[in-house]
Amino acid sequence: MLEHGAVAPQLFNGLVLGAFYAIVAIGLSLIMNLTGTINMAHGSFMTLAGYLAYAMVSRGTSFWFALLVAPIIALIVAVVIERTLIRRLYGRDPVYSLLLTFGLSLIAEGIYHKVFTANSVPFSPPPALAGTVALGFMNFPAYRLFIVFVLVVVFVLLALFLNYTRFGLRLRAAVQDTEMITALGTNTQVLYAINFGLGILLAGIAGVLASGLLGLNPTSGNTLLMPAFVTVIICGMGSLYGSLVGGLLIGVAQSLMTLFIPPASEVVMYVLMAVVLTIRPRGLFGEEGVFG
Repeated sequence: MLEHGAVAPQLFNGLVLGAFYAIVAIGLSLIMNLTGTINMAHGSFMTLAGYLAYAMVSRGTSFWFALLVAPIIALIVAVVIERTLIRRLYGRDPVYSLLLTFGLSLIAEGIYHKVFTANSVPFSPPPALAGTVALGFMNFPAYRLFIVFVLVVVFVLLALFLNYTRFGLRLRAAVQDTEMITALGTNTQVLYAINFGLGILLAGIAGVLASGLLGLNPTSGNTLLMPAFVTVIICGMGSLYGSLVGGLLIGVAQSLMTLFIPPASEVVMYVLMAVVLTIRPRGLFGEEGVFG
C-alpha cells in the first residue's frame, strides 16, 4: 500500500515535468503552424542552451546570467540556420524539413559528443535554490518551484505578446492567411525568422532549466522532444493554452503512473494520444492554425 504522503510529491513532480513538455510543445507549435516545418532539431537547441549555460557557469558566470544569455545565443544560432537552410524548404512537403532537421540533430549530437564527451556533465542549480520549501502539507525542492515560476512567467509573457502586440498579432494573422498579410506589405521572411527564433528561445529556456533538474548530456534535449510532439497532437495544432493543458496532463499521468505502475510510465502518453485522437481527431483544443 502506498502512503498518502507519497502521492502529493509525485503529483507536483508531474506538474513540473508537464510544464517542460508544455513550453517545448508551444515552441514546436509556433514553428509548425506558421511555416509547416517539423523541427526534429528542437531538442538539440535545448541541449545547446544547456551546454552554453554550463560553459558560462563553469567559467565563473552566475547561473542567473547564464539562464538569460544562453537561450538568446541559441536563438541567434537558430535564426542563422533558419535563414541559410530551413527557409529554402518553406512551401514544400513537410517531409523535407523533417529530414533536414533530423540530419541537423544528428550533426549537433555528434558535435556535443566531440566537445563534451558522452558523459553527463555536473550542472547543478545555484545554492540559493538548494534545499526545500515548506508548502504546509509537504516539503518541495526549491529549484523545482523556481522552474514552475519561470515557466509560468514565460507562458504569460508569450500570451501577452501574441495577443496584445502588433508583431504578435501579425504572427497570428500570418497563420490564418499568409497571402493576405503579404499583400498588406508585411515582410513574411522576417516574420518567419523571428517566429522560428521565438520557438527556439522557449526551447532554450527549457533546456537550461532542465539541465539543472534532469542532467545534461548530448541527448538530454531529445528526451523531452517526443513528449512535446505528443503534447502538440493531444492539445491540437495551434492551441497555446491547449499546449499547457496537454503538457500538464502528460506530465501528471507519467508521474502518477511511475508511482503506481512503473513499467507503464513510458507508454501512458501514447495511450492518452490514442484515446484523444479516437474521440477528437484534431485534439482537445483542435482549431487548426489558430493560436489560443
